Amino acid sequence: MNTVRQFLNFELIHLKAFTLTVADICSALLVVVLARLLLYLLKKYVLQLFFKRRNVAIGQQFAINQLIKYALYPIVIILVMQSLGIQPSVLLAGGAALLVGIGLGLQQTFKDLFSGIILLVEGTVRVDDMVVIGDTIVMVKEIGIRTSKVETRDETVKIVPNSKLVEDTVINWSHNNRPTRFHIDVGVAYGSDLGLVKSLLLEAADEHGQILKTPPAIVQFREFGSSSLDFKLFFYSYEFLRIEVVKSDLRFRVDELFRQHAITIPFPQQEVWFRNELSTSPSNKHQNA
Repeated sequence: MNTVRQFLNFELIHLKAFTLTVADICSALLVVVLARLLLYLLKKYVLQLFFKRRNVAIGQQFAINQLIKYALYPIVIILVMQSLGIQPSVLLAGGAALLVGIGLGLQQTFKDLFSGIILLVEGTVRVDDMVVIGDTIVMVKEIGIRTSKVETRDETVKIVPNSKLVEDTVINWSHNNRPTRFHIDVGVAYGSDLGLVKSLLLEAADEHGQILKTPPAIVQFREFGSSSLDFKLFFYSYEFLRIEVVKSDLRFRVDELFRQHAITIPFPQQEVWFRNELSTSPSNKHQNA
């Protein structure tokens, strides 16, 4: 017993007003282990039961878990410092000037940190949401305290600063839980049977499994173009991430149906006239005479 006491009281560091013993290290480790155990039990049993009873969405579950974790971290850090004999108030007071300098140099980092808290609290962007950042369609995979992980249609994971999701204009297709309308452009030759064109476009949309029957697809005659009659085929779908694949399938089917019914998809054509200046010049006429 005395041996254990002596081991725990063994001084690893001894300065003027600071002494670090093995017991202090063990106390700090015990605080970390207990905090992780508490967080695990809270997520595994208390929160899971709460989520099931309230039918909380996956994105909201992730946000609540992250907020609890981030609220627990500062408490654990303070307790660990006290276990090691370090007073947080003294440390903060002594390093005030240093903290100011660090704060000025890490303004963007602090902006991202606060943006992460805003995202988790407001829930404007959640995990599994389909959003458009700039011109890129991505699915949100994880919202961290400073950065978020998103997955593109190429299944590439990108790390995005949280401030970009808060300050920039972001289109959230999953926010209203409704299907989104998309369209493809189609041009046909002048003189085509427009009623047949409309029915074939609707037939192509109706055959595709990823295009919703309700709301129904619609066809609009948009313009008399320079070389074609221009149509837009509007359709609704929940297939946000792979929508370009749906559009490609639709174009293949439209081209096939048009070929079967002898409907031409024109391409721009220009006629170029060459004028022979030599044949009309006076000198040329005199030589011919």
